[in-house]
Amino acid sequence: MQYSVLMSVYNKEKASWLKESIESMLNQTVKPSELVVIKDGRLTDELDEVIDGLQMKNQDVFSVYPLSQNVGLGPALAYGIKKCKCELIVRMDSDDISDRKRCEKLIKKYQEDTSIDIVGSWESEFEGRIDNICAIHRVPETSQEIYEYMKRRCAILHPTVMFKKSAVLAAGNYRNIKLYEDYDLFMRMVVECQMKAYNIQESLYHIRINDEFYKRRGGLAYMNTVIKFKAKQYSKGYMSLTDFIISAGGQAIVCLMPNTLRKAFYMKFLR
Repeated sequence: MQYSVLMSVYNKEKASWLKESIESMLNQTVKPSELVVIKDGRLTDELDEVIDGLQMKNQDVFSVYPLSQNVGLGPALAYGIKKCKCELIVRMDSDDISDRKRCEKLIKKYQEDTSIDIVGSWESEFEGRIDNICAIHRVPETSQEIYEYMKRRCAILHPTVMFKKSAVLAAGNYRNIKLYEDYDLFMRMVVECQMKAYNIQESLYHIRINDEFYKRRGGLAYMNTVIKFKAKQYSKGYMSLTDFIISAGGQAIVCLMPNTLRKAFYMKFLR
C-alpha cells in the first residue's frame, strides 16, 4: 500500500533532530511513496541545508512546500494534507524518531480492517538518547474505548497516526487552534463523524522530552486555552458536565503546578 508522510518544520527546530526524524521515515521497512515537508515560514540555514541535502538524495519521494510566513501547526498541516498524493497519510514530527517497522504495522492494520479511518499507537518518551526511555504513553485500543476516553483526554497520540486523507477532509481538516490542533481534529473525526479508530498496543514512536516539554503544558495562557477548548466541546455535547469538570478542572490544576511537580505528575498518573 502506498502512503505519504506529512511533516511541518519551523525555524526553532534543531537541525540534527530533523535529520534523524526524516531518516527514520526514509528507512522504514515499507518505504513511503512521498515525503511532504511544509516549511512553516523562513527556516534557519542549518534546517534548509538538512532538507536540501536529503531532498537531493531522495528526489523521487521528497516534496517540499515553503510558506511565506509562519502560520502555525494547524494551518500548515491543513495545507499539507491537501498536497499529499496518497489516501493514507502518516504524521511525523520534526524532532522525533519512528521505529523502523512503524509504517509496516500501521499498514497491516488497514489491510486487516479497511473500515478504519485512523490508526495510532503508543509512544516512548525519551531524554537525550533514544534508549533512555522515561515513560511509555499508553492509549486505549478499540474504537469504542477511544470514543469514551476522548471525553476527558485525547485518546490518539498525534504524531503516531496514519489516517485516510478523505476522512480528514470529510471531518473539516486541521484548524487553527493553537496547542489543540490534534485533539480538535480527532474529536470531530471520532465523536462528531463517528469514524472508526484503532490504537496498536505497542510503542512504535519515540518522542523527545525535556523540561521545556513540560513547561509548554503549564502557565495561565495554556490553562485558559484548555478551559476554552473543553468548554466548547461541552457546549457541542461532546462531553457531559461531569466529564468537563474533571477534565478541564484537573488539567487547570496541573497547569498551575511548578514545572518539577508537573513533570512528576505526568510520569506518575498520565502515563
